[in-house]
Amino acid sequence: MRAVILAGGSGTRLWPLSRRSMPKQFLPLAGERSLLRQTVARVRPLVGDDVVVVTAADTGFLAARQLEEEGIDPADRVLAEPVGRNTAPAIGFAALGAVPDTVLLVLPSDHAIRDEDAFRRALAAAARVAAAGWLVTFGIQPDRPETGYGYIRMGDPLPGYDGARRVERFVEKPDRETAEAYLADGGYAWNSGMFALRADRLLEELGAHAPDVRAALEPLAPYADGARPAPRDLYEAVPKISIDYAVMERSDRVAVIPVDPGWSDLGSFDALAGVLEPDGDGNVVRAGQGGEAVVLEGTDNLVLADGRVVAAVGLSGTVIVDTPDALLVCARDRSQDVRRVVERLEAAGRPEVAGHRTVHRPWGSYTVLELGERHQVKRITVLPGRRLSLQRHRRRAEQWVVVRGTARVTRGDEVLDLGPGQSVAIAREQAHRLENPGAELLEVVEVQTGDYLGEDDIVRLQDDFGRVPGA
Repeated sequence: MRAVILAGGSGTRLWPLSRRSMPKQFLPLAGERSLLRQTVARVRPLVGDDVVVVTAADTGFLAARQLEEEGIDPADRVLAEPVGRNTAPAIGFAALGAVPDTVLLVLPSDHAIRDEDAFRRALAAAARVAAAGWLVTFGIQPDRPETGYGYIRMGDPLPGYDGARRVERFVEKPDRETAEAYLADGGYAWNSGMFALRADRLLEELGAHAPDVRAALEPLAPYADGARPAPRDLYEAVPKISIDYAVMERSDRVAVIPVDPGWSDLGSFDALAGVLEPDGDGNVVRAGQGGEAVVLEGTDNLVLADGRVVAAVGLSGTVIVDTPDALLVCARDRSQDVRRVVERLEAAGRPEVAGHRTVHRPWGSYTVLELGERHQVKRITVLPGRRLSLQRHRRRAEQWVVVRGTARVTRGDEVLDLGPGQSVAIAREQAHRLENPGAELLEVVEVQTGDYLGEDDIVRLQDDFGRVPGA
């Protein structure tokens, strides 16, 4: 078996926590580890290290880093899509890189599962059905008349496979009255978006039901092992379509495994609050480093504070999410509408849609501490054994002060090793590089001065992809 973990979404309904450059699957929203790392850990007892993550090209390094944090060598285990084409191409691309009869456990990376043992039992049962050539989906037993999910109408039991049933049909998201009828009927399950299927069978079904997708995927086969990036023009040629529309709703070999593992797709702040532990008044209160959240005389609120004090008095059923550069306040039962806020901000060209003040890079990260008309202050962290590209700036000078670790600085023809408290000045147009040759994190405060401080004032003279040779 191989786990194929889908990590390409942008998570707009969890803005301002989730952003385009740091989507929700890479964030520790429901525990100490990120949702992606939890997904990997959850499935490893079944697949070991045979994990492939399909993600966007811009977040491929985040997926690789988090696989490393789980003790998995990320080499050839990250499939970076140069452009998103929905789930059918993503899963088909992963199937091209697998041994034909391999059972793929296809799992979104942004779900929460409370009963992991029950979930793994369902995965193992589904793998046996998939090995026989069935396309298997997982149906979550509903506990409320939910209108935000699609449904599966479960058919007759599948002979020889305990618990498995044929899929009679897939149903779009219903209105409230219809959802109540589905719940009372008992024969419907939520469509979880998780699958078990054999690689060769999926490709056969794509050829039968979505031949344009199958044909467009074929030129991508040499890139499906993850060893080199897929060309953008080839990937853009693949039709954009979900696996449900392309295959699952058209095939006559689809089965469903009903399961009740305490599942949530974390598709809104209301859903996130539902998986976190509330206090005696139903309030979920969390504070990040340097933050404090206080709720007085309120019930059923979600309050998330990051870096400063957030206080709420006399509120009920409210979501408050405070980040260093954006604040969200909304009614908890309207949290699905947060995506409309993102659409409005995107139309206005606001940078808060794309990223946080802390921006992650393959070599580490930088945080904007202060931005003025002619100056900018950043905190830069460089991971052990990593380095930035050799570069110069046309319109700004920089001053670096080492706070922690050892900085190896290339400045023109000089190479300097600096420790905490030491500094170096970089003039405009001067070639320079920052790297971390040590075993601990390097932290540097950078002060930029000039008439233009944008990130596009970088002339890269050499890009070493963030790693020191031999490290």
